Amino acid sequence: MANSRDSGGQAEAVRVPLADGTLVAAPVEETSPLIASVLTLSDVYGTGYHAALKANVNPRTTVTVIGDGAVGLMAVLSAKRPGAERIILMGRHTDRTDLGRGFGATDVIAERGDEGIAKVRDLTGGDGTHVVLEAVGHMPAYQQAIGVVRPGGVISRVGVPQYEDAPVGFGSLCGRNITLTGGPAPARAYIETLLPAVLEGRVNPGKVFDREVDLDGIPGGYRAMDTRQALKVLARP
Repeated sequence: MANSRDSGGQAEAVRVPLADGTLVAAPVEETSPLIASVLTLSDVYGTGYHAALKANVNPRTTVTVIGDGAVGLMAVLSAKRPGAERIILMGRHTDRTDLGRGFGATDVIAERGDEGIAKVRDLTGGDGTHVVLEAVGHMPAYQQAIGVVRPGGVISRVGVPQYEDAPVGFGSLCGRNITLTGGPAPARAYIETLLPAVLEGRVNPGKVFDREVDLDGIPGGYRAMDTRQALKVLARP
């Protein structure tokens, strides 16, 4: 059980399934400026971290992040955490890619498809990057990932695939020794790892929230994200 407050300010109980395993008591007050960053640990930050962890990003790694949504930006932050030497963010929304630079992106490429692939190749001396963190889930993003990863590299997908079939054969992955990994993020498992830096103010993932709504405003918040009018919406009771 968890407590919330109704419109009259009265405390009321909310039943949370499997609360013993899923709920974490936030060590901050509900009015704390850290709340937004703490909330990212339950979703987007944990997902971006999962992408980087599965790809074994390290200080010797060059990384391409495909997608400038909240998860893509958290993938940038997560690639910066272990000290990736170069992080290329592929996105075309300037307000978001500017935020990505603040999170650690060293380069931004707005072009897509073959043109975007060529840009990454140019930046990496024709090699491509060791790692691609794909945070979109559409086939063009997957094809772009294949195009920018170097031989022997890793594609880590955390964008939910909007397709059933994808090229994994000799000409696309197998013949170039490309590892394909990623998948749904066990965000709860990463909270204890990520929380200290948030509480100490060393990272501020809460910057991805650019709009706040009350409970009645949640449907409009989803519409705003769907139409790219908002990056991530925070709901407060």
